[in-house]
Amino acid sequence: MKLATLSDGTKDGRLHVVSRDLKRSEPAKSAQTMIEALENWDDVEAALRDQYAALNSGSGQAFDTSKAMAPLPRAWQWLDASTYMSHSTLMDAAFGFLEKEQPDFPLMYQGMSNQFYGPTDDMPMSSEEDGIDFEAEFGILTSEVPLGADADTCAKSILLVVQINDWSLRRLAPVEMKTGFGWIRAKPACAMAPVAVTPDELGDHWRDQRVDLPLHVTWNDTKWGAASGYEMGYGFHEIAANAAYSRDLPAGTVIGGGTVSNANYREVGSSCIAEQRGIETLDTGSAKTPFMSFGDRVKMEVFAADGSPVFGTLNQQVVKA
Repeated sequence: MKLATLSDGTKDGRLHVVSRDLKRSEPAKSAQTMIEALENWDDVEAALRDQYAALNSGSGQAFDTSKAMAPLPRAWQWLDASTYMSHSTLMDAAFGFLEKEQPDFPLMYQGMSNQFYGPTDDMPMSSEEDGIDFEAEFGILTSEVPLGADADTCAKSILLVVQINDWSLRRLAPVEMKTGFGWIRAKPACAMAPVAVTPDELGDHWRDQRVDLPLHVTWNDTKWGAASGYEMGYGFHEIAANAAYSRDLPAGTVIGGGTVSNANYREVGSSCIAEQRGIETLDTGSAKTPFMSFGDRVKMEVFAADGSPVFGTLNQQVVKA
């Protein structure tokens, strides 16, 4: 099943069911908003799936992606992990950090959740000197998860899978990281691709609680990367269990798996600029690729094995705030 939120003048928008090919949609009949659906999933899922089946048979109106907001425009929590070892290695090189011992649990931070930009929203930034960078990743939307839930329990809480652009300001990040506190200035609001999908919609490409598909990234007119989401050091169920160790997770929690990265990054490319700068540092001793400028555009998309779009296209331009 595929769901989207279209703008209706409110902060949470109007929940829509979308056909598998992303060509048709109609307002959800059993819930007004995505957060309402997530908080009442057991009561609304059957009706949503009935609508989805009808849409795939040809009902509904044209899906207007120009009106798409983030599938969940604002959430109770946004928790992001760093689960790709090759990304961590390249970030250490890019920032000049010494290699550090990895803990036996997923590295995570809590970011801002009161706003997720839509797939075609301009991204306002204060200064080009801050090191503007995109980060392509996958995420999940959960049902309610009780404190102390184990990974098997958390696997059942994964209701929807989303595609995220986790914007970062790279020149500010190392300063905040060294303080030992969380990121604030270095982490603006994230954005989401237009469509959220249930895990079963991914078929065999939802493997070990991971998305086993490449995430295609284009920066301006340059193909930047197509790394597979499967190489996570932890599955999403294990990340959620780590987050629930000492807290309840409310329905509508957003959890990210971190910047998608593969060990063969020289062949598949990268999902952010900082990784390329890390490669350059390893190869030549210094980074050469600049970060983004105002007017630059980044596009992210995922395709099924038959070439059909999965989450729709996330296509944003950086603008002066």
